[in-house]
Amino acid sequence: MADEQLNEKDLNAEEAGAVDNGARVQELEEQLAAAKDQSLRVAAEAQNSIRRAEQEVDKARKFALEKFSGDLLPVIDSLEMALTHLDPEDEQVKNTREGVELTLKMFQDTLKRYNLEAIDPHGQPFNAEHHQAMAMQESADVEPNSVLNVFQKGYLLNGRLLRPAMVVVSKAPAAAQPSIDEKA
Repeated sequence: MADEQLNEKDLNAEEAGAVDNGARVQELEEQLAAAKDQSLRVAAEAQNSIRRAEQEVDKARKFALEKFSGDLLPVIDSLEMALTHLDPEDEQVKNTREGVELTLKMFQDTLKRYNLEAIDPHGQPFNAEHHQAMAMQESADVEPNSVLNVFQKGYLLNGRLLRPAMVVVSKAPAAAQPSIDEKA
């Protein structure tokens, strides 16, 4: 009988140990799952940080020339203005005009290589994102809200607006006002 009691105590102790081991295993599995989750979160955050850093470097590379390009735009404007004032028929300024044209072309080609593109919206619909309306003018010849005249070209650098085009926008002609005699 003493042997039976000892065997019973051993069985109870083993069952209690098994219960303790089962609880311990479950606790360890929960800790493992939490550690895996934490590890995945840290890895995702690291990937996001790398991606954000790459995007910032790409933006910095693309738009590093923004201020420099903006400072060069008045030079282009001056060369274009010089061409409008040099008569192509005048033999005395023919060489000067050709020199200015070649200089302007080289300048424009160089800017194009760095993704700086001109916005010359003459005749196009007004776009508030790329154009700055300097005046409105009545016109029966074109649709309202069309660009009639361009005072100054606009420019985009890698698709980002560097300077808006300064334009005159059309509006519908006003209806004729009745004269004083017609009212009487």
